[in-house]
Amino acid sequence: MQLKIKLQCIAILFFSLSACKNSSQQNEMKADNPFFADRNVPVDYANVSANDVTDYAIHTVGKVSTTVSSIRQQKSPTLSNVFEAMDDIYNRINTTINNCYMLYQVSPDSLTRVKGFAGYQLMDSLATSIFSDKEVYAKMNSFKSSSEYAVLKGNKKLLVDDMILRFEKSGVNLNAEQLQNFKTLNKAINQLSSEYSDNMNSSNDILTLDEKSAIGLPENFKNTYKVSTGKYEIPIINATEEPVMNNAKLEATRKAYYMKFNNRASDKNLEILDSLIKKRDALGKVMGYPSYAAYTLVPRMAKDPQTVWKFINDLVSLTKEKAKADIILLEKEKKAESKDQKNIQLQSWDIPYYTNQILKNQYQVDNEELRAYYPMEQCLKGMFDIYQKLLGLQFKKVNNPSVWHKEVEMYEVFEGEKLKGRFYLDLFPRPNKETWFYGVNIVSGKSNAKGDEIPVAMLLGNFTRPTSTLPSLLSPEELNTLFHEFGHIVNAMSYHGEYSFQSNSKEDFSEAMSQLFENWLWNYDMLSSFAKNYKTGEVLPKTTFDKMFKAKNVASGFRTIRSLRRTIYDMNIYDKYNPEAPFSTDKLWQDIDKDLNIMPLYVVGTHPQASWIHINTFPVYFYGYLWSEVYAQDMFTAFEKNGLTDTKTGVRYRELILANGTQRDILKAVEEFLGRPSNNKAYIKSLGLD
Repeated sequence: MQLKIKLQCIAILFFSLSACKNSSQQNEMKADNPFFADRNVPVDYANVSANDVTDYAIHTVGKVSTTVSSIRQQKSPTLSNVFEAMDDIYNRINTTINNCYMLYQVSPDSLTRVKGFAGYQLMDSLATSIFSDKEVYAKMNSFKSSSEYAVLKGNKKLLVDDMILRFEKSGVNLNAEQLQNFKTLNKAINQLSSEYSDNMNSSNDILTLDEKSAIGLPENFKNTYKVSTGKYEIPIINATEEPVMNNAKLEATRKAYYMKFNNRASDKNLEILDSLIKKRDALGKVMGYPSYAAYTLVPRMAKDPQTVWKFINDLVSLTKEKAKADIILLEKEKKAESKDQKNIQLQSWDIPYYTNQILKNQYQVDNEELRAYYPMEQCLKGMFDIYQKLLGLQFKKVNNPSVWHKEVEMYEVFEGEKLKGRFYLDLFPRPNKETWFYGVNIVSGKSNAKGDEIPVAMLLGNFTRPTSTLPSLLSPEELNTLFHEFGHIVNAMSYHGEYSFQSNSKEDFSEAMSQLFENWLWNYDMLSSFAKNYKTGEVLPKTTFDKMFKAKNVASGFRTIRSLRRTIYDMNIYDKYNPEAPFSTDKLWQDIDKDLNIMPLYVVGTHPQASWIHINTFPVYFYGYLWSEVYAQDMFTAFEKNGLTDTKTGVRYRELILANGTQRDILKAVEEFLGRPSNNKAYIKSLGLD
């Protein structure tokens, strides 16, 4: 069966339609389908139906299959008729897959979520089929032997090389049996990953507290979840973890919340995770690699597991003693609060609370009181002002936008009079919505002879929800998250390269561009420009900020070890898995704790791996946060030198780093920005270890 017809039939069968339609029908989409919009016109999301999502995905199959057929028929492969045509395919599939998956994450309509995931699955299968097409791959290799390729330079040469690598990582060199196995495994992994996410996002456990067990919790927080006099029902979600774990005075309350939080979806997801690990390991080995991690790391900066393990071990050695000292201080704080000091031991559920107690008792920093200075609307405006001034951009709110939920806002990004991009804000939790925090790409954007296509992105958040009597008040940690995630948005808005395929940076560098912007919160002039008490209008006092800055590295060693602990876990399950003797994902926590020898953090009866999105959706990724932080802190030194609102430096950063994607080697781009090779001195200093 020809590829075009085959893909169309797959699409129709996938959506349970009765029979194959003809080509013209497949390539047409109803004129009133909201996705049928002109270039750079926003999708009418408010009127997207489940059927629209289905038709949109099938329409993409028809359009893409026509282009693939054209590539296969080329007798003289060129950059234009093969690689640039493939970039158009990539762009169309990527935009469709992003829209489908985004609606799966955020749509209030259950059927739209179902169809969104179905569309995502179809697009993923389509991409796997295309990027493992041997005829297209042969055209690519033919071009690579040509005189035209021999003179290619810069981003065009990288496009060819990276696209060929993408084909090779999609199984194009496998035999028929191996390729079918690869596709079967890939489809099963996507299905399991979706089930894991559904279970995690639909978890709805609550902790019921009386007045005594709620001692220490902020009054505003208690009032939000008060169900009757002296009774509170706290949902076990990301937005409530910090207020409870940082403030509940009774250890029994902290433990009860901790046990529930670290058992979300464990009744279903432990088994799913075991299957995911097994199938990902099998996929890596089908591709000829010793582990899934080895397969995954090839296109990244690290390139192989050995480099990641060395990075991990070096950082453990660097931070271990500080972490041990942090634990001693935390246990000392717990003993000081107890009359029975002899039998007191620090537990995992104690760490946030006693870190907070040290901040309050030794540094006079109360994170709950600081919330009053960080109302969401004020923080958004202040953050926008900083980013706009620094990067030479303007964010203009669109009134009455067509969005998937009434709380969602839409903004257009301009540079002068030129429209540069568009982003959405979906900031508060609601039932069945994705529970994490993301900067989500929807359209990658590109600029070439065919015209400009602007990037589109969404900030997906789950921040403290406002009430009828209280605005959304952010904690310092939530404010940090807001600055970080919006960094991903401006990263997306900055891209204007020739090819969509080059819009995303190396995965283990991508966090650096968001981590860098967290530093603005540690400058008083920046923070005080918007940190004002929501009741009185009082600016955050300089004396308060000075205390916050002095306390910045409280437990910094432990925080780093905690991240390393998760990094080691992620690397173990995807690099050290043995199908002949599969490990217990619970015992692995204990083994890592023993090796680190800081303190036994694992709590028997908990299963944090059952609701940890990274090992599900972003496997072999967690090391990237620490890896990226090294570059983030180093790049920040340029702003320290030139000024945190220096537009010249900011625009230079936007063009060299944020807009780069993979158009050029990122290390060379960083070196050009800094005017020297990158080093880790600023990162070490940021941990208080210099």
